[in-house]
Amino acid sequence: MRGGCRLLPLLLLCGLCGGRELAPGAVTCGSVLKLLNTRHSVRLHSHEVKYGSGSGQQSVTGVEASDDANSYWRVRGKADGSCQRGTPVKCGQAIRLTHVNTGKNLHTHHFPSPLSNNQEVSAFGDDGEGDDLDIWIVQCSGTHWEREDAVRFKHVGTEVFLSITGEQYGHPIRGQREVHGMPTANHHNYWKAMEGVFIKPSMDLAKHDEL
Repeated sequence: MRGGCRLLPLLLLCGLCGGRELAPGAVTCGSVLKLLNTRHSVRLHSHEVKYGSGSGQQSVTGVEASDDANSYWRVRGKADGSCQRGTPVKCGQAIRLTHVNTGKNLHTHHFPSPLSNNQEVSAFGDDGEGDDLDIWIVQCSGTHWEREDAVRFKHVGTEVFLSITGEQYGHPIRGQREVHGMPTANHHNYWKAMEGVFIKPSMDLAKHDEL
């Protein structure tokens, strides 16, 4: 799998942790995780399949499988150095989500999504560097983004929420769900941190679920 080597160092380092399980806490900068849409029970996903309409950029979808390596995203700040490794992400903080296996950022813009005609969400950039339309605000109710809580991601540039409403693709990504941006906050745009490698403030790696 192209880009799979990006995840390998994390897996190897995590193996040195002796299988310790970190108690649930805040999501931290630099962590690699999967995000579950709580309404439709699918994980945020991307792959080297481009949209056949709209922007033609790399597609972002939702998948039911919990063990797909193409569902890992790295939590980063809106600019280099703005999200120090291991620092808990605050509610209201601007972040980027970078797809681990392809190095592209979660992105949206004023193109219609192919199935629902909402706003297209794509993966954009190279090696984690894209543009200002890669920036999202974490919306949550407390002080920090807690791993046990459902949160929303609001796009800074266009003010839509990262959402899924259940539309399914056919070939070549049959059964995967459309991910899009919606202008209103509702039950389709809640997400929860699931499997991943969570960075502690001490710079250690902590094992969580399948890793």
